[in-house]
Amino acid sequence: MNDPAVPTLYDWLGGLPALQQLTERFYQRVTDDALLAPVFAHMNGEHPAHVAAFLGEVLGGPATYSAEHGGHPHMVRQHLNRHLSQEQRRAWVALLLDTADQLGMPDDPEFRSALVGYLEWGSRLAVLNSQPGVTVDADAPMPKWGWGEVKGPYQG
Repeated sequence: MNDPAVPTLYDWLGGLPALQQLTERFYQRVTDDALLAPVFAHMNGEHPAHVAAFLGEVLGGPATYSAEHGGHPHMVRQHLNRHLSQEQRRAWVALLLDTADQLGMPDDPEFRSALVGYLEWGSRLAVLNSQPGVTVDADAPMPKWGWGEVKGPYQG
């Protein structure tokens, strides 16, 4: 049950402006990472904003990504047949968290535990969805991440 007195993770980190700053800086840094640069070599200029909207929705913000891009099924489609590795996944998570630290995002244990939990879960799902033969569940719900509770395609 949601307590209106408890901010969402989205609100706690500073909302869409903070997520846009995070994703813009992160994807600038990706170009200098030998392991990650090839993965994102063909991303368009809107990619950081799309990822910010996706993360925002997952972390309790507005459903902009779902309304404008098609929700979780669309995100899964972006990973199909990309053959991502665990090494790339780990590098992606580490660089994103380092970027959050550089930008002075909240680093209290409760928030970081929730953020790391989502990044680990979501990035592992991305690796699984990037392998051959994966199909997209068109009805998969958008994951919803909060302060210790999770609702997503594989939870109740």
